[in-house]
Amino acid sequence: MASSRTSLSSKPPISDQPRDATDHCSVSQPRIPRPLKAAHEHICEVDSLNIKVPDKLDGAVPAILHIPQGYQRETNVDRGKTAAILLSGAGGGVVGPSSMYLSIAEKLACLTNGIPALRLDYRYPADNQPCVSDLQAAMAYLETNYAINRFVLVGWSFGGAPVFTVGGSDRRVVGCATVASQTASTDGIRTLAPTPVLLLHGTGDKTLSPYCSQRLYDDYGSKEGERTIRLFKGDDHALTRNSLQAEELLCEFIIRCAGQHVDDDEKAIIKDGLVPAGDKVDLMHKGGDLRGSESVD
Repeated sequence: MASSRTSLSSKPPISDQPRDATDHCSVSQPRIPRPLKAAHEHICEVDSLNIKVPDKLDGAVPAILHIPQGYQRETNVDRGKTAAILLSGAGGGVVGPSSMYLSIAEKLACLTNGIPALRLDYRYPADNQPCVSDLQAAMAYLETNYAINRFVLVGWSFGGAPVFTVGGSDRRVVGCATVASQTASTDGIRTLAPTPVLLLHGTGDKTLSPYCSQRLYDDYGSKEGERTIRLFKGDDHALTRNSLQAEELLCEFIIRCAGQHVDDDEKAIIKDGLVPAGDKVDLMHKGGDLRGSESVD
């Protein structure tokens, strides 16, 4: 039976120590299968970061950046570029539901016209305001260091709260997508249009009700903009049964919002799995995505 719950937000003790980027070394990059490795002519670089957050809580938020090889601010400054920022749920973490973020970030950055992708943790997971500050600091970091001024935001579970809070007020955001989002602290979706939105949810989700995504779809409105909802019958909170299809939908959405086009060979790579099915939940544990009240179910 699906959950009736609509929020995983909480107020963690401020005394909890924020994480460090070195905590995520074991999940910095997927092991690309040999046939796919041969197809990856454009290799990306992966950097572990601690991004300074200038708010009253101070500190730095850990992140892992997948950046196209040779990507420089100097070649970007006059044209601007788009990056994807991928946010996890109430436990924080950097690999996302069913380890989708690990794979999505690698695929996007290795395209011919590579799209940088930042897998962002939180200093204080499940508390929206500090997480919003984390996201804003990440956007500022990418703009300062890479002249990136357009962003596609993706959030899982609780991650829908910072995604829609920022997306509804910052016009640098050119797309918002969520997987199994909560509805608490998501009022920003009411002012998101015409920025496109993609909502994915499993109807068997025992952690957050699939009604959450339906309500978000309704809150977005239908007068302007592009809204898409996809409900996966019987699937769970991490979309474990349909994770590769969900990953493909997210990649295509990000690429479209970035104004990019991919050829047939790259479309084939986007459809392929980089993370073995048997490793996906284990990597969620290693990446910190199942801390606190987060769950695969």
